[in-house]
Amino acid sequence: MQVRFATVDGTRIRYATSDGCAERVILLTSPWPESVYAFAPIWSLLTPRFMLFAVDLPGFGGSDRRGDLLSPSAMGGFLARLIEACGLGRPHVVGPDIGTSAALFAASARPDLVASVVVGSGAAAVPIQLSGPLEEWVFAPDLDHFRALDPRAIVGAALDTIDGDPLPPEIRADYLDSYDGDRFVESMRYARSYPSELAKLAQRLPDIETPVQIIAGGRDRVVPLGNAEVLAERLPRSTLTMVDAGHFVWEEAPGEYASILTDWVERAGRP
Repeated sequence: MQVRFATVDGTRIRYATSDGCAERVILLTSPWPESVYAFAPIWSLLTPRFMLFAVDLPGFGGSDRRGDLLSPSAMGGFLARLIEACGLGRPHVVGPDIGTSAALFAASARPDLVASVVVGSGAAAVPIQLSGPLEEWVFAPDLDHFRALDPRAIVGAALDTIDGDPLPPEIRADYLDSYDGDRFVESMRYARSYPSELAKLAQRLPDIETPVQIIAGGRDRVVPLGNAEVLAERLPRSTLTMVDAGHFVWEEAPGEYASILTDWVERAGRP
């Protein structure tokens, strides 16, 4: 992974690209509270066939924060501008976790820029179906309580729920550093917009003609499977694949995740 920084839409972002050149481009948006390094386990499995471009969305990972982008619809607009600014053509957009709603908003607003979408492990259902700390973060009356807590402890507790082998120390350190100071609390504003934003997205889902692959962890204790099932029911061109994993499917079952993704993209995203 070649990790670099660039200014896109007036915002400094961190991104990673793969070596070489391939006809098919995959744009990956990093999950929360992680970074582009979340895709390290699948990177070498995908690079022989595709050109990869992974990005920390503004306010997440190593990218600068912009308050006006901390909602799924606004972030969807940013994704469209990123695709154009970076000359990615018409990529397959992979948006796990928080990227789920942003990628779907992008496909709704600019279908001409998105070949297909791969989502999952992200909130989508209305009424909202969340559990554990994420539910608390979304529905807490304000952020004052969280400002008094150690952000590294909050992020560390979330990372400790990843099933399987421990994270490589350097990657875990990057996740912790990415949300140090006020960065984690401020990034919570994105998820706290879900009550209004997901209601808007629900109205758009039946009209999204972009092909969508949904990958969901059957043992996800944070974003229940019902979110993926709602997408499968309402998106007209969608496929739902359940993996025997928890919330962090891309890291808990990287081989299976990469296999599903490879098969999907090589079929040009046609369900």
